[in-house]
Parts: sequence; structure tokens; C-alpha cells
Amino acid sequence: MRLPTGLAETVQVALEDFFGTSIVLENATAVGGGCIHHATRLETSQGPIFLKYNHPHEFGNFEAERRGLGLLHATSTLRTPEPFVTGQSDSHAFFAMEFLESGSRPSNFWEDFGQQLAQLHRQTAPQFGLDHDNFIGRLPQSNRQHPDWVTFFREERLAPQLQLSQQNGLADTALQRSFERLYPQLEGLMPPAEPSLLHGDLWSGNFMTGPDGLAAIFDPAVYYGHREAEIAFTELFGGYAPVFYRAYNEAWPLEMGWKERVDLFNLYPLMVHLNLFGRGYLPQVQRILNRYT
Repeated sequence: MRLPTGLAETVQVALEDFFGTSIVLENATAVGGGCIHHATRLETSQGPIFLKYNHPHEFGNFEAERRGLGLLHATSTLRTPEPFVTGQSDSHAFFAMEFLESGSRPSNFWEDFGQQLAQLHRQTAPQFGLDHDNFIGRLPQSNRQHPDWVTFFREERLAPQLQLSQQNGLADTALQRSFERLYPQLEGLMPPAEPSLLHGDLWSGNFMTGPDGLAAIFDPAVYYGHREAEIAFTELFGGYAPVFYRAYNEAWPLEMGWKERVDLFNLYPLMVHLNLFGRGYLPQVQRILNRYT
């Protein structure tokens, strides 16, 4: 396949600036799996490169992803694609990063994954949030910083999604009242925690087995948050292998009762899915709210 007119030249110049050497773009092959952006394996004289591209207005999304992958990559815990460069042509925005080949999954894959995620979560910050906003899927994600988790979860996670669902005609006053009843109870329902660096969107579609047989994570929605929010996210669509959770708890034990709090933490991603995909997620949200209110 060929990249769109003008995009190849812009990508080539950006990569040459990044690597500090001349680069030849040899071939481009479409890669499946993405639901938002075009994804391409770009064969170059520097080796294979993973290229995402879309309309110019997606530049902010790409730039946020580059910064998020950079934060994760710098921890040297879980493997991530090394982020290279973002840029824009007249008709496209793009993000070029390391292309990770898929490897075979060894018997200790889940155990190593759990231990490495615990290591990632030990990366801390003074406050919950981040010094910049980003995205979760196509939706903006506010990361305004707060000193305590409950305020951050309420003001930067639940309330914006509730407001968006009301604007989109997906939520009624009953849902709003349910959230209003929940908010005062959150402090008693969620244990205190220090801010941990989170991938932020760690469902089963956002990791792979890397070339070394270890887990590699990608497509982040990074922020410093409560680590139980990440663990809950892994259970959102079926969960990971049981040994993953055992290994995580051996590396850094979670507070007692964490399994009973999974649904509570998952109110945020479920509200995101409500706003992205429609009313099909509303009954699940309401059931969780009924349980806690």
C-alpha cells in the first residue's frame, strides 16, 4: 500500500530529524486492530516503524499518546513501544513509534506481567492526576491534579462523564441523583492510597506478548491514580488469568476487599463506554450505583 499523498514525505522528514540520519521509506502495510486511527507497519532503512495517522484534528490525541508512552517507557518496568515522533502534514496528523513484533507466550507470562505491573505502580507522584490532560479513546480525559483520590475520582473522572452523558441525552435525572447519593459515600468505600503511575486503559486489547515473551502495553490513558482503578480495569471485559492477580498481590499486596470494589472503580470506564457506544452500558452503570447507594 501507499501512504496518502504528502504524508510519506512529512513522515520521512520528521523521522530523519528524530534519528539524526537520512531514512528511506521502503514499504507500508496496513495493520489491523485499531478502531480509531489508521495503523501501518512502515518498512524503513532504520527498521520497521509503527505509524498511526488520521485527520489533522487528531494531532492532540497523538501527542498525548506520545507523552503517555514516554512516561511509561521511562520507568523500565513493563515493555512499551518506544515513542518516536508526532507531526502533521496538510491533510494528516501522525505518530511514529517502535514496531514491536509479536512473540510466543511462555508459561510464566501472566506471573511476570503481574509482577511488572506492580513495579509500574510503585512509580509515584505528589498528587493524583497529571500535569497535562489526555484522552481515553476519543474522549478528552481531565487530569487536573488533586491531593486526595476521592476528590480526583469524583471531579475528574465521574462528574465529567455524567455531564457528557446528559449532554448526549444518554442519562436522565434518576442517574444524576444516583451519582449524587454515591459521592458522599466514596471516602468510606475506597481505601486511601498513594498516587501510582497507571496505564489508564489496561483492558485486554491494550497489551500483547512482545518479542521477548513478556507483556508489552500500548494505547495508554496515563495518569497518577489509585492502583485499584487499574486492577479493576483489567477485569472489565472478562479479566486476566488468575495467576496474574496472585503475582501482583505477592509483589505488592492490595488492600483487603479489593475484589468487592472492582465494580465501584469501573464506574468510570463504564461511563466512558456509555458515552462512546451508547445506552447499552446504562443498565450496568445503574446496577452498580444501586448496589452502593
